[in-house]
Amino acid sequence: MSATSPPQLRKLSGNVHQLFVKDKPFLIRSAEIGNSSMSSARWMSTVWPKMVENNVNTLLGSVTWEMVEPREGEFDFAELDLVLAGAREHGLRLILLWFGAHKNGQGLYAPEWVKKNPSRFPRAEITQDGVTRTTHTFSVFSPSTYEADATAFARLISHLKDVDAEHQTVIMVQVQNEVGILKDTRDRCQLAQHTFDQPVPSSLLTVLREQWAGMNATFRNNFPHLSSETLRDGGGWAATFGSSDQTDELFMAYHYALSIEAVASKGKLEYDLPMFANAWLRNMDEEEGQDAAFSGGVRPGDYPSGGPVETVLDIWQLFAPSLAFLAPDIYLTDYTKTCQLYTHRDNALFIPEQRRDEYGAIRIWEAIGRFNAIATSPFGLDSHTPLLSPFTAHYALLRSVSPLILDARARGLPTYGLFFDRFEKGEKDPSPIRTLQIGSWNLKISRSYSPGHPSPGYGMIIQVKPDSFLGIGEGFQIVFTPTTEVKISGILAIEEKEVVDEETGELSTLRRFNGDEVRSGFTMPATKPDMGDFVIESFIPAHTRIALCTLYTV
Repeated sequence: MSATSPPQLRKLSGNVHQLFVKDKPFLIRSAEIGNSSMSSARWMSTVWPKMVENNVNTLLGSVTWEMVEPREGEFDFAELDLVLAGAREHGLRLILLWFGAHKNGQGLYAPEWVKKNPSRFPRAEITQDGVTRTTHTFSVFSPSTYEADATAFARLISHLKDVDAEHQTVIMVQVQNEVGILKDTRDRCQLAQHTFDQPVPSSLLTVLREQWAGMNATFRNNFPHLSSETLRDGGGWAATFGSSDQTDELFMAYHYALSIEAVASKGKLEYDLPMFANAWLRNMDEEEGQDAAFSGGVRPGDYPSGGPVETVLDIWQLFAPSLAFLAPDIYLTDYTKTCQLYTHRDNALFIPEQRRDEYGAIRIWEAIGRFNAIATSPFGLDSHTPLLSPFTAHYALLRSVSPLILDARARGLPTYGLFFDRFEKGEKDPSPIRTLQIGSWNLKISRSYSPGHPSPGYGMIIQVKPDSFLGIGEGFQIVFTPTTEVKISGILAIEEKEVVDEETGELSTLRRFNGDEVRSGFTMPATKPDMGDFVIESFIPAHTRIALCTLYTV
């Protein structure tokens, strides 16, 4: 047995969290693979090489209840063990996704003996157009379901401790996947309705009264008639909170959080791995009528009602304490806004699912550099040719600068991440200029100039010394002005750097830029700048995508 600690998520300074694997900081470069991929070690033998070529170091993949407990009390981890061996052979880590009783608002990954016994494992019921029907979703109001789920999950985690504690191939576990009720705001089965009519638990009301002012603004806005002074014990859910979709969502969130906590806590007793739950997001911006399968939907039930969306994030954080964090799956919602929302109450940002295209790839730098994300994971990268994937180049850069990012986090150095979207000629630039203050400098960040059409941009900045900034990425430029009045300020040097040791992050100077090449600012040029009709070749394409800018004032 290894003497090192299990993988741990540790709090550093500010809102910075860092995963440690074998007691060393580990920056995840992850991808989530298809739901069926890890059901077969033979299939995974075709996936591992592609992921290595993509510069991925961690895969998110599912382990299902039906796979490991095909008959009650009989557990089979043989296929999983082969998958673990394959990951180790290729130098990859894994984040397991437990598809137990709940997956995307349904229960399709439960084993046959669970599906065929509705009297023991009752389903949720929903009402549509005045008609109530039974769903494929297991009701969270039945202890028998989450107890059986928790038993299987605990056996899985215990097995991981037995076979993997020394290797630490598995570094985290997601508990269920995008839980909640679809096509209705709450479960209408008899047991759920009885619970809804009963007095609201005093434990919930006590917490709400004590922490009302610190609750997410979207939560408080859903109940504008309530405050810490007006919440009273003794009433049912509708009497206490009002009859509304938001009350139904709160009701479901509280009970989903309790049921997931029952599963996660039983697993953590076996092996204390970091665990989390993910969210199918609601549509925060669009109007009614959008396709909920893609936009998230506006009303609870369009998206899974009760899941850890931002409106009920506090409820999950308070009543599922075994979860290290709650994670948004970001596809079409506003990326920046979602990142901001999911750092609420010191939540560590982790994005287990996101777009795998250029739009998604350039945004990971904002998540990592601005919001200190511990990971971002494009979904379905295993079905994408590495040479065609934008993540191959982005993860290559992230791999080379990982020690620099880890060092910045450990030392509490200021960082900032950014992106500038691609747009076509004749269209309005969708990405605004960014202004911010770091230390004694004001920064104005815009796209890097080119005579032709602007290129996409992305990257991050690290203030390594009071007057020195490390730039990572391409397609942007920074104008620095001091925050206090001085006679003159300017750039002493801009040096293109290359990483000579990816273990330590040691840098050496490759070139020193000046004159036309810097355009009177700190320029991180595009890899392929558009020269248009300009005939003077004074625009240097990006090479390493790493540079150090040193400033001065007199």
